[in-house]
Amino acid sequence: MVKAVIIDDELNARDLLEKTLDRCFPNKFNIVEKCNSIDTGVVAIKKYEPELVFLDIQMPEKNGFELFKYFDVINFEVIFTTAFNQFAIKAIKRSALDYLLKPINSLELSDAIKKFDNRNKGNFAQKKLTLLLENLNVNDQHVSKIAFSTVDGFELMHSNQILYCKAESNYCCIKQISGHTKLATKTLKYVEEILPAHSFIRIHKTYVIN
Repeated sequence: MVKAVIIDDELNARDLLEKTLDRCFPNKFNIVEKCNSIDTGVVAIKKYEPELVFLDIQMPEKNGFELFKYFDVINFEVIFTTAFNQFAIKAIKRSALDYLLKPINSLELSDAIKKFDNRNKGNFAQKKLTLLLENLNVNDQHVSKIAFSTVDGFELMHSNQILYCKAESNYCCIKQISGHTKLATKTLKYVEEILPAHSFIRIHKTYVIN
């Protein structure tokens, strides 16, 4: 079973997420702790060493992003849960991390869990979260590095090295100035949303150019 911790200041939200996980994924998750704050969440993570943490962003005393300053090494995956904050969602997308909008939909939860099952663990979790924190601390105009989910895993690219992006069905072909091409496992619409708006423009239904 996958050890997991739920961190959310709302009791109903914690209980509902646990019940939804039990219903959609019977005998898959062992929820070792349900925490109502960042401080109690830190204690639980250090005690149980979970593989996955469901983390609420908006909480009264400390927001979800403050959790990571208590760890030198991030060796657990994170799925964020949030009711709003579009800037935070855009930063999460840029970092190739998952999030669930409240109220949590069972289909979206299932998709997030499938991604968790398929993704790399350990060191890459650290890199993704480091990139997320960088994205949260800069203005949109200065974001230069983006994590793309590709057929080969995850690829970090500087946005100023991207020549254009082309829709390929439910995938997106990313052409770099160097001549290299990467196939992102996301739609062009998704990729367009995480690119810096001041540098890229949609010129056709299948093309976004630098």
